[in-house]
Amino acid sequence: MAKNQKTKKKKHRVFWGFIKVQIVLMTLVMIAVGYYFVGGYAKQVDSLRHKAHELVVNSDPSAFVPSQTVTVYAANGDVISEKKSAKQTGYVAYEDIPADFVTAIISIEDKKFYSHNGVDIKGLLRAVKAMLKNGEVTQGGSTITMQLAKLIYMDVSRRDWQYKIEQMAIAMELEKIYSKNKIMEFYLNNIYFANGYYGIVAACKGYFNCELSDLTVSQVAFLLAIPNSPTYYDPLTNYDNTIKRRNLILRNMREDGKISERDYENAVNEIIILDHPEDEVEKWNNYVDTYTYYCATRALMEANGFEFKQDFETEEEEKEYDEAYDEQFARYQKQLFSKGYSIYTSIDMDKQNALQETIDQRLKQFKGKNDEGIYEMQSSAVTIDNDTGMVVAIVGGRSQDFSSYTLNRAYQSHRQPGSSIKPLIVYTPCFENGYTKDSKIVDEKFKDGPKNAANIYYGDVTIDFAVQQSLNTVAWKLYEELTPEVGLSYLRKMNFNGIVDEDYILPTCLGGFTKGVSSLEMASAYSALENDGVYREPSCVRSIVDKDQNVVYKYEPLEQIVYTETAARMMTEVLTHVFKGTARDFELDNHMPAAVKTGTTNDSKDSWFVGYTRYYTTAVWVGFDMPKTIENLTKEKYSSHIWQDYMNHIHEGLSPLKFLPYAKLSDDFNREQSRDDQSENRDDEGEQEQQENNDNQDDRDHADDADHDAE
Repeated sequence: MAKNQKTKKKKHRVFWGFIKVQIVLMTLVMIAVGYYFVGGYAKQVDSLRHKAHELVVNSDPSAFVPSQTVTVYAANGDVISEKKSAKQTGYVAYEDIPADFVTAIISIEDKKFYSHNGVDIKGLLRAVKAMLKNGEVTQGGSTITMQLAKLIYMDVSRRDWQYKIEQMAIAMELEKIYSKNKIMEFYLNNIYFANGYYGIVAACKGYFNCELSDLTVSQVAFLLAIPNSPTYYDPLTNYDNTIKRRNLILRNMREDGKISERDYENAVNEIIILDHPEDEVEKWNNYVDTYTYYCATRALMEANGFEFKQDFETEEEEKEYDEAYDEQFARYQKQLFSKGYSIYTSIDMDKQNALQETIDQRLKQFKGKNDEGIYEMQSSAVTIDNDTGMVVAIVGGRSQDFSSYTLNRAYQSHRQPGSSIKPLIVYTPCFENGYTKDSKIVDEKFKDGPKNAANIYYGDVTIDFAVQQSLNTVAWKLYEELTPEVGLSYLRKMNFNGIVDEDYILPTCLGGFTKGVSSLEMASAYSALENDGVYREPSCVRSIVDKDQNVVYKYEPLEQIVYTETAARMMTEVLTHVFKGTARDFELDNHMPAAVKTGTTNDSKDSWFVGYTRYYTTAVWVGFDMPKTIENLTKEKYSSHIWQDYMNHIHEGLSPLKFLPYAKLSDDFNREQSRDDQSENRDDEGEQEQQENNDNQDDRDHADDADHDAE
């Protein structure tokens, strides 16, 4: 009885809540209509209509055929890659478009396409009401013609009231000039299908390597699932999301009577297998390209006023931001691939090729592959120029003969960092709070605490020694005193995007994160230590120039003071001593000073080696895509060898440079001039003093072969 009464009350609240929503909605509509068409904005609306008319009348069908090429240049001016926006395509006329494309897109996007004049007011209201009722967008509000107007003519960064009115006006003007079939043709040839594919021909060949006529209705629906949100429904990274929307489209087609129940069942049960074609025309570089396009897209977003955020007060605020980000990213990625841009990068292809070759050689014995033919044992690495803070090399995996872009693990994957995270969230913050490298902590086993590698405990030890040996107990004690809230705040300042609420626990001081970190994030964070605690947002895009040679973006480093200069320099000195401990035998040639940290997770599933000189910072990760124990990791030290081999190579011919001391500079000594003077000395080898090799071998026998930390 009580349960029935509770149910009735709940239904009663839902009913009256819905009624209130309808009243508010209709009131807003009535106010808006009166405001725009009767009130003071009538003249502005007329002006927008006139502008829309002129815009459409003065354009021609060529405006609907994308044909530009984006070119990526290395730091020395050489061409790295060329990517055509209409790659592997042609332009398909309406009469050659399979009927399934038309019926499917109408079923999911615009059921009244053939009856409205470009704007469906009732459809807009239905979409708003459905969203308010269900809490999610289940049906579209814009017509296909309005979406075409947005694709071709609109600036998506605008958020004023005129935007929607202008979009509606352009849509109605398009309907006056072009037939419905022609508008459908334009639309299907211009919508974006992620990964640089524009239009149904490009998508068909890019994802299935076949002709349009060869597609099944299930494949058609799969493709048309992507444009609704090219990032969220990207079949290469979010395959399951694409399948879910495919099924929604098929269900709509069945309900609209466009396919039978039997055809529907067959279509939803069809396994979608992607088949990328070989690319014989375009010049490309897998990992450089994907990272460059990512940076360039965000650069265009930034240039057009988008504000990037990491912290949110509510889940709703975060959801709204994510939706806005996805929309903007898709918009400007399309613009990147269709406006004839030239992208000038900081990538040094000599270093890029050396890093790739080093990884490939060190892991060549691991030949196991997954069902997709991709090596199971993988690695990623990033190198940052410490003078500029920009990325000069980025490798997202081992080399394989693929004809399309693959996962770039260097910035797209997050893994457990092990002890390599300790300097960032434990030790450097502690140096800011009164500790020094000589402060003593008791290294001991204690209740509910972690254990050290090989269960070895040293008693009273300095922080310097604790870092050398990667002692878990010391890091835990200091982190508990510091608190995870304070420790993780440093990562937040450096835009680590994998931090979640569940990470605010003590095990994160040993690398026990929910998602983890990327090689790019680790490289940029350690580069901040070398840069006296000043973080620079990593990027490889120096400038973007349009086809008319206008500079549309120029890199200006966004700097954030994360650590104090003294704390950063003290941490650097401590990290130079890690060669006496967990990094022994991995010093660089020619007595090149370096500061490093190792990291190994429980059961040897992830291996890290991160370190820097005055010249470069490089972060290396090694592990399986599907985490599992790496045999003989303690002995083989794959990430350490990769780091050492590669860093020795790129430092050949460079004079050893000492790190700057952490003692405070005198008042009459300008810090920036100090760094500039030392930077200039890098080109004058004759005036450089050779760094003495003061590494003490006495303590090395105390170090374990690896620092096994919580995963």
